[in-house]
Amino acid sequence: MKSWIEASRPRTLPLALSSIGMGSFLAAGLGLFQWDVFLLCSLTTIFLQILSNLANDYGDSIHGADSAEREGPSRAVQSGAISMKAMKNAMILFGILSFVTGIVLLYISLTSMEEFLYFLGLGVLAIIAAITYTAGKKPYGYAGLGDISVMIFFGWVGVVGTFYLQAKQIPLSYFLPASSMGLLAVAVLNVNNIRDINSDIKAGKKSMPVRLGRRKARIYHWFLLLGAVLSAIIFVVLNYKGWPQWAFLLVLPLIFINGRAVQTKEKAAELDPYLKQMALTSLVFMLVFGLGHVLA
Repeated sequence: MKSWIEASRPRTLPLALSSIGMGSFLAAGLGLFQWDVFLLCSLTTIFLQILSNLANDYGDSIHGADSAEREGPSRAVQSGAISMKAMKNAMILFGILSFVTGIVLLYISLTSMEEFLYFLGLGVLAIIAAITYTAGKKPYGYAGLGDISVMIFFGWVGVVGTFYLQAKQIPLSYFLPASSMGLLAVAVLNVNNIRDINSDIKAGKKSMPVRLGRRKARIYHWFLLLGAVLSAIIFVVLNYKGWPQWAFLLVLPLIFINGRAVQTKEKAAELDPYLKQMALTSLVFMLVFGLGHVLA
C-alpha cells in the first residue's frame, strides 16, 4: 500500500485541484457556483492526475529515465516495488474511473449534445495526454512538449472548462487567471525537470531544461513565475471590483522563495523539496486570488 501511495505522488494532487478551484471561484464571483459540478470536476481531475503519475512511473522505467542513477526519489516500477503488469492494470483502472466520473460530470452539467460531445472529446484527449506523456512508443514528454501540455490542461482547459460547466459562458479575460494557473503548473514541472536533468540527458529525454541547459532553464523558471503574476495583475485591472482582488500579491514571497531556490540550488536532493513547495504555492495562490475575487 505504501508503494502505491508513493506511486500516486500525493504531493502533486494540490496542483491538480488548483485549476478546478480557480474555475469554481471565478464562477462563484458571478453567483453561478455549483457544488455538484465542483466535486465531480475535482474527482475526475484527481483520477486523471493519479493516472498521469502512474503512467509516468511506468513510462520512465521503460524508457530509462528512472534508472538506478536517477538522483530524485526512487520510483515504484524501477525499484521493483510494483511490477509493470500491476502498474499497467492500475493505469487502466484509473483511466476507466476518470472516464466514468467525467461522463457523469458532463451529464449533470450540460444539456446540449454538441457541448457534450465537445467536452467528451476534451476529456478523452486529457486521458490520452496523461498516458502518453512518458508511456507509449513516442512519448511527447521525451520530445520536450510536456510544458505545452501542462499549460493547456492545467491552465486553459482546467480553469476555463470548470468555469464554463458552471457558468455556461467564457469571457476572454478569464483566460488570464487560467494562464496564471497554467504557468505555475509548468513551473512545478520545470523544477522537476531541472532536478532530473542529468538522468534525463542520459535517457534521451529532451525536457525543456535539457534543451535549454541548466542556466537558461533557471531564467525560464523566472519567466514562468513572473508571467503567472502578470497575468493575474492584468485580469484584476480589467475586472476590478475592489481592493480584496489584490490579496494574491501576498503570495509573492512564496513565489520568490521558489524562484530563488531554483536559481541557487545545485543538488537534486536540495531542489526536490521545492517541487512540493511550488505545488502548494500554486494552491495558496488559487485560494487567495479566488477568495479576493469573490469578496471584492
